[in-house]
Amino acid sequence: MQEKFQALTEHVSAALSDALLAVEIRGGELCCQVKRGALPDALKFLRDDPNCAFTVLCDICGVDFPDRPLRFEVVYNLLSMRLNQRIRVKVDTDEDQPVPSAVGLFSSAGWWEREAWDLFGIYFADNPDLRRILTDYGFEGHPLRKDFPLTGYVELRYDEDQKAVVYDPVRLQQEFRSFDFLSPWEGMDKILPGDEKAASNEGDGTGEGQR
Repeated sequence: MQEKFQALTEHVSAALSDALLAVEIRGGELCCQVKRGALPDALKFLRDDPNCAFTVLCDICGVDFPDRPLRFEVVYNLLSMRLNQRIRVKVDTDEDQPVPSAVGLFSSAGWWEREAWDLFGIYFADNPDLRRILTDYGFEGHPLRKDFPLTGYVELRYDEDQKAVVYDPVRLQQEFRSFDFLSPWEGMDKILPGDEKAASNEGDGTGEGQR
C-alpha cells in the first residue's frame, strides 16, 4: 500500500509541479494543496490521466479558519473506481476571491458548490446556478461560519393575521445563564431531607456525614 501511495505521489507531483503548493499523505489518502487559479487544470489531469483516473467527485466541502488571512479551505474528495484510490484536493480562499467552478469537469459539482456558497459564503466563478440550496431564500448570512451566532439572526413563524410566513428578529425566551458547575446542594438556604445528620455533626470532630 505504501508503494502504491508513493508511486501516485511522485506521478502527481511531477505532472502538477507548477500547480501544487504541498503534498502529504493523511488519513490513508493523498492530499494535495493546489493554487486556486490552477484548480481546473489540476482536476482535469486527475480525472483524465490513466494513472490517476479520479473520475468520481464524491464531495466538495468548505472549512472555516477565521484566524487565517485566507479563512476558507475548499476540499474536493475524488475517487478512482478503476484503480481503487482516493485523493483529496484543497484550495484556500476568502469571501472576496472566487474559486473556479468545477461544474464543467464534474456535473455533480453544481450542488456541492451551491452548498458551500450557502453555508460558508464561498463564491464559485462560472457556476451557472449559484443559489442557496439548504437555507431559505430570505436567509441572512452563512450558518457554518465560525463567527455566525448559534441562535441565528432571525426566526421564522407563521403569522395568522397576515396568513403568511414571516421573519422576526430572534427573541430568546430566557437569558443566557452562567453556571459555576458547583454541586447542586451548595449555596442552598435550607437542609434537604436526609442531610439533617450531616448538618448537626458539622464541626463536632466525629467526621460523620462529611462528604
